[in-house]
Amino acid sequence: MNRPLQGVALQLTALLLFVAMDTVFKLLTADFPVAQLAWARFLFSFLCVAGFLRLWLGRLPWRSRAPGLQALRSLLLCGCTLFFSAALARIPLADATAVGFASPVITVALAALLLKEEVGWRRWAGVILGFCGVLIALRPPFLTGEPLHWAYLLPLGTATLFAFYQILTRRLAQIDDARVTIFHTGLAAALATSLLQPFVFVPPSLPQWGALLVLGALGAVSHGLLVLAYARAPASLLAPLSYTQLIWASLAGVLVFADWPDAITLLGAAVIAAGGLLIALPQRRGGP
Repeated sequence: MNRPLQGVALQLTALLLFVAMDTVFKLLTADFPVAQLAWARFLFSFLCVAGFLRLWLGRLPWRSRAPGLQALRSLLLCGCTLFFSAALARIPLADATAVGFASPVITVALAALLLKEEVGWRRWAGVILGFCGVLIALRPPFLTGEPLHWAYLLPLGTATLFAFYQILTRRLAQIDDARVTIFHTGLAAALATSLLQPFVFVPPSLPQWGALLVLGALGAVSHGLLVLAYARAPASLLAPLSYTQLIWASLAGVLVFADWPDAITLLGAAVIAAGGLLIALPQRRGGP
């Protein structure tokens, strides 16, 4: 299997695990504040990663050639988690995921502007179509007859931050070894969210500690796979694969929360996916 195909396989697996993590997160929002869940997610994720790397390498690969970028990337992921988990406490998982589909669209635009990746007119058309789908998924008043619920803006904020996170992931793949980036993924975020715990901490029961540990482990594995994917394939190829998340998010919403995606959610997701197909189709050299 060539490296781009390896990247695609790793990305698809990471996306499935993202939905599993989001599902656990949404379940736990009934018992814990968002800031505490984010802290547990990053702390246990970091400990899992550090332990694995210590056993695998015999050392911790902490030394980075760009420590500032590594810290910024971790804090961007922290912001993504806080926004998205706050959204999950208020709106259905499938709806939040559909609005979050803005992230691949933004990532492709940023890949062209910041990473100088080749993005022809067809992919720009896909970006525009994708944004139209995001506007539908935001459930504007002219479609629903109701005021826009402010919580739908939270996953849009997540999408923007995650786009920058993915661009930094790709950029750091050219600077640091992937194992260094995996080590740093949760470090700054764990430190930042630890500062909030004296104000929000709710003591968990023993089974709840287990659920928090699972949350962190899912975060560690999914983002580790994401780093490996971006080390093997360009951001403009991998970003549109995020649309597969809606399949798993819809299934989780129905099976776990009895939330059925409605026509507006599905229409928005379909339009975004159509834009994603335009983006994902391979470009011919010198073509669109």
